[in-house]
This record gives sequence, structure tokens and C-alpha cells, in this order.
Amino acid sequence: MPRGEPVRQLHDGFVPGRFAIDAYGRGGFRFADMSHRGAILALPSGVRRWPVEAGAGLTAADFELVLAEKAAIDTLLVGTGDVPRLLAEDIRWLLRDAGIGFDVMATGAAARTYNIMLGENRRVAAALLPVD
Repeated sequence: MPRGEPVRQLHDGFVPGRFAIDAYGRGGFRFADMSHRGAILALPSGVRRWPVEAGAGLTAADFELVLAEKAAIDTLLVGTGDVPRLLAEDIRWLLRDAGIGFDVMATGAAARTYNIMLGENRRVAAALLPVD
């Protein structure tokens, strides 16, 4: 880390600010000069731990934090692990009703697309399950 730059600390599973995903794999992610094992949500307010299990089915409740920031999100990228998996119909309708466009893809593709859209200063968020 460059000298003089503040050290960012994860407080209660949250680091404020918009950060690119520097790396993914081995069950976690690197961003903001730190790493996290497990799933993450990259939201307009910051990056936070996402308490979901990769093998378990996602539920509408898993997207509450996304919906809380819907006014600042045009597109949600959902990385579902090694392969794309469809979201349940109730989740798709929940996101549509909130006015959030979404795209589901493998986590690697979602992280790369998120970084591109973030670099374009677009109103993007990501929900990313880890990969090995």
C-alpha cells in the first residue's frame, strides 16, 4: 500500500466506498487492500460480507440489502459461483418490481463486468458467491 494512504478496516463485515474486485478465487475476494473469505455484496454504500452459502439456494431475504439501496442501483450483477444458475422466480420479480435490472453469470464474469461498469461510473452493484 502506498505510504500515507489510510488503512481500510472491515468493520462488522463492511468497508465503505466503491471498490473494484482485485481478485477472486480460493473461496474469497480481494478488494480495497484487504481480503474476505466467503460471499460479498458490492453496493453503492460499500462492500460487505454476504451471509449466504454457495451451495444453498438464494432467497428473497438474501437481497434485502440490495433493495435498501435500490435508488442508487440500475444493474445488479449476480455471480453464482463456477457456473451460472437461474435466480428463483420470486427473486427475479422482486428485483424487477424494485426497478433493478439484473444479470446472472458465473462469478468470474460477474466480477470482471462489475469492474468495467464501475470504471464507467455506472450505477452497478454485485452479489458474488465465492469460487475455489
